[in-house]
Amino acid sequence: MANDDRIKIIPRRTPESAAMLANVKRAMAITVHLNRLTFDDADEVRALFSDLIGKQVDDSFLLIPPFYTTGGADITIGRNVFVNQNCTFYDLGGLDIADDVMIGPNVSLITSGHPLEPSRRRAFTIAKPIAIERNVWIGAGATIIGGVTVGENSVVAAGSVVTKNVPPNSLVGGNPAKVIRSIAK
Repeated sequence: MANDDRIKIIPRRTPESAAMLANVKRAMAITVHLNRLTFDDADEVRALFSDLIGKQVDDSFLLIPPFYTTGGADITIGRNVFVNQNCTFYDLGGLDIADDVMIGPNVSLITSGHPLEPSRRRAFTIAKPIAIERNVWIGAGATIIGGVTVGENSVVAAGSVVTKNVPPNSLVGGNPAKVIRSIAK
């Protein structure tokens, strides 16, 4: 589960922010190559994605480019995960995706943001983890915000904006997303 002890606060103009920027540049260099590939290049996509996250992904992992991220090093991917085209993963806070997850096109998983107060907005980045538990389906165009856990077997309806934890075996939808109903196992 995503929890508050993993919150990162990275002030501007510090060694931590310089490291964050270096990781963004590294990710952009890798995703440029990744995004030139097609559906038929699954092995090469897996190899580049493994390089991006610094861990070998399972042979059952399938991603259809293009794909965008701000880092990659803080992404963990399970087995039999499908990521459709044009997804964006801002993973600075940590992004854990369990086995058997399906992620629709144009999905954004955003672990980082900034303070609301205008005077502090550019002063630092705040990052909170996202956990996507086993057998979740995230519909097209959904956005999930840092600090959220999407429970096992749940479905996030297309276009939803998820700002709070999703209970296991639930269908959520809307902006902000709310539980619509339970899903039978």
